[in-house]
Amino acid sequence: MASTLNNLARKLRSLHVSGNPLLLANVWDGASAAAIANHLSTKAIATASYAIAATQGLDDGNMTLEQNLAGVRNVVAGLRKVGLAGKVPITADLEDGYENPAETVRRAVELGVVGCNIEDVDNRKNELRSLEDAVARIKAAIDAAREAGVSDFVINARTDVLGYGGNIATVIERGKQYLEAGATTVFVWGVQKWDIKPDEVAEMVKALNGRLAVQPGSIGVEKLKELGVSRISIGPALWRRSMIVLEEEGVRLKATVQAATLASR
Repeated sequence: MASTLNNLARKLRSLHVSGNPLLLANVWDGASAAAIANHLSTKAIATASYAIAATQGLDDGNMTLEQNLAGVRNVVAGLRKVGLAGKVPITADLEDGYENPAETVRRAVELGVVGCNIEDVDNRKNELRSLEDAVARIKAAIDAAREAGVSDFVINARTDVLGYGGNIATVIERGKQYLEAGATTVFVWGVQKWDIKPDEVAEMVKALNGRLAVQPGSIGVEKLKELGVSRISIGPALWRRSMIVLEEEGVRLKATVQAATLASR
């Protein structure tokens, strides 16, 4: 199993190409995973912890590791149902790595995960980790994956520094250290906290040798390709869209039932 997983990890790693980025439509359960995996353009499956938490009635930062892994299991089950488990790389949003990032990654690998997001915020304290701590946690996660037989495990190292008083220069400073520690890409979370501009993306792409991951935001996919990013994900956007449709259809159905009831009187 380890060799199969490492082949998937190697495949996932190879999809991160500056200017021809990996596009990820993040999923949250078995049904969404099956639907996205069956699309011809899908090259990898990524989970969205925010959406997984929401399906369990939780806020993102309050979800435990056990609850997150339960969501990942559901995603794997969805892939198995359509015959794609073990054939499509899975990268999981593991939030801040929880108490022990090495143990977190080890358990994720057991489920078939070959990549993950790890962020540099301590969710329990709601504060940015020191650079040294964040780097150490990335190294611990990579070592754990290697010990589990997945030496090409992919870490998308997310930095929230823009939301904690930092700027593009500090993103680059942290990003370089995360890449040196073994991360494949640096994920800059800032669309909602900092309206990242195209020139800032270009600056980060240049400084990080194209190993930059972002959300489309107001820039858009095509422009981000042109700027040279290597990974683009939409986070919980699909889940949010599905909830809007669910609410609209629920209201419409209720109105239809009420109208039919009145007509029958």
